Amino acid sequence: MLIEMSIRGLMVDPITNMPIVILKDSTNDRTLPIWVGPVEANAIAIQIENVTPTRPLTHDLLGRVITALDATLERVLITDLRDSTFYAYLELRAAGETLLVDARPSDALALALRTGVRVFVSDAILDQAKALDVSTEQANQERLQRWLESLDPDDLGYKM
Repeated sequence: MLIEMSIRGLMVDPITNMPIVILKDSTNDRTLPIWVGPVEANAIAIQIENVTPTRPLTHDLLGRVITALDATLERVLITDLRDSTFYAYLELRAAGETLLVDARPSDALALALRTGVRVFVSDAILDQAKALDVSTEQANQERLQRWLESLDPDDLGYKM
């Protein structure tokens, strides 16, 4: 089953300093964080903040090419999660045919924002990502604990 999600914003992962796109369903019951690169995050942020660049950016260009080819972007699908990497497709309609074009989720989301199309995520992917979040959070807590245990009091700036 596909769940419609919307882009709710961007944040920075405090551990990796990498941007995260936050997707939520319409009831705010389910959240999907997707880590993206800084350039991709910038393309998404520009659109979220309604900044109009003086010249078309790559995602603007792609939207114009789709239109020029007399096709329409119907929706964005996030369909798979393998080795902590999400996979997405652009669902296009051209000449009465439906075409699925492989895309990075960050590019697909940037294009969805520019064109106003809806984003859908497989229910199974949401469940997989939830399990991934739990294990990632636990690993980060364990890493923090090891770091704290390895500290020498002389290394700290505050002394008692």
